[in-house]
Amino acid sequence: MIERIFICVVLPISIVLITSVKKILSDNKRSQVIVKAIEADKEIDTDKLLDALQKPKKSAQEILNSRLLYGCIYSLVGLSLIVSGIVSSVWYADSDTMVLYIFGSISIALGISYLIVYFLTRKQVCTNQPDKQ
Repeated sequence: MIERIFICVVLPISIVLITSVKKILSDNKRSQVIVKAIEADKEIDTDKLLDALQKPKKSAQEILNSRLLYGCIYSLVGLSLIVSGIVSSVWYADSDTMVLYIFGSISIALGISYLIVYFLTRKQVCTNQPDKQ
């Protein structure tokens, strides 16, 4: 019982807390660098400094590749969950395999949606990029 409480309550809260603290600390470091640069030299171009300190943004091709990767991962995980549910229900007739079917179906739905978005946006990304010759 205590394991379920830990997994369902404490773990998600700690994950959100860790990511929030990490974002706050990185923003504070960026602002400190900007303030020190402005204090050190009055002639500095703050717009270029802000652009240099921002997080690197993914290109359209990188986003497209990550969608394909997530689509394949979610689809395969969902498929493996459903297959393991079928195998479990055949071998152990009294086992509760409904959870495997539910999570497998959700995972397959997520994977298929990522793959649909990948195939629909692939043509747009390919037509928007200039030819590299």
